[in-house]
Amino acid sequence: MTDSLPLTGFRIGVTAARKVDEQVTLLQRRGATVEWAPALSQDPNQVDDAELRAATEDVISRPIDMFLATTGIGMRAWFDAAESWGTLDVLLAALGDAEILARGPKSVGALRRHGLRELWAPESECFEDVLQHLRGRDLTGRRIVVQEHGQSLSMVAHALRRQGADVTTVTVYRVASAEDPEPMFRMIDLIADRALDAVTFTSAPAVAAMMEAAGSTGRRDEVVSAFQADVVASCVGPVTAAAFEMWGVPTIQPERSRLGAMVKQLEVELPSRSNGLTFEVAGHVLLLHGDDVLLDGVEVKLSPAPFALLQALVVNPGHVVSRRELLTALPGGTAGSEHAVEMAVARLRAGLGTRLVQTVVKRGYRLAVSPA
Repeated sequence: MTDSLPLTGFRIGVTAARKVDEQVTLLQRRGATVEWAPALSQDPNQVDDAELRAATEDVISRPIDMFLATTGIGMRAWFDAAESWGTLDVLLAALGDAEILARGPKSVGALRRHGLRELWAPESECFEDVLQHLRGRDLTGRRIVVQEHGQSLSMVAHALRRQGADVTTVTVYRVASAEDPEPMFRMIDLIADRALDAVTFTSAPAVAAMMEAAGSTGRRDEVVSAFQADVVASCVGPVTAAAFEMWGVPTIQPERSRLGAMVKQLEVELPSRSNGLTFEVAGHVLLLHGDDVLLDGVEVKLSPAPFALLQALVVNPGHVVSRRELLTALPGGTAGSEHAVEMAVARLRAGLGTRLVQTVVKRGYRLAVSPA
């Protein structure tokens, strides 16, 4: 027996392109089997230099009343680009004269590193709450600059314009789908076939890219159905989770939008949703989940023959199973002898303990169990 880890027996898909090693390590250290398929390009900063420079010149060409910062990575990329052009100081001065709203702590951090201070930021880190903060205000004639976060915020711009604002959006970078789509196609098949217990998402564009890929394979409806019923969509935070709303997919997200918190939540969530079989056996708790066997929370490693025998015994918990039936259940089936059954029983008892598998004279064997 070996100590069981909280995610032992669970198969989890990871769609991240950035910090993927950190996430995979966190999951594997907890016992999970990980399938990785990046939804997005592993180059997160696909900046069109000429387009961004033209947008920057437009931003600094006239006074700004309000600036909406949405991502830390976007702000850093913008400031780095402006520095390379020799216009960083001018850009910072222009933004510094504006009322600054920031979506979350990462964008706040990027701003403050350059001496800019936000007037307000939502606790939720949801951009929708930034818009809610502005609803009801008279924005007539006010110039608002919005930093986009890898996906178009055209609907945001339209909403602000309806309040009378003069809106300029700045596309710092665009998020592209993964260069090689094959791993994602395989991930989609695993989701649709319900071969995964959960899939993690760390950005809204990753959700969009996966759904687009699922549509191209003709399995989008199956993917949505799987997420609605059997596969957990685990999102790092509310912005990522919001990308699933249009598909009617339920999600889980930690209270703090952090990678470690997301993994920690899965430690609790997946075992609670487990479709495994749990039994009380001779005063012990026996759990079967997929190919994994846990006794009192401790993993038991069984070779194929005793594992097959255990599966046959739990089909009708507590009922006697004849040697002939058990022989049929063993690898090789009836080609073996009843001695093979006795050997498998001995190995099963070595793994689980002698009291858990009872011999019923002249009839067969039973698991000393009542359903938990």
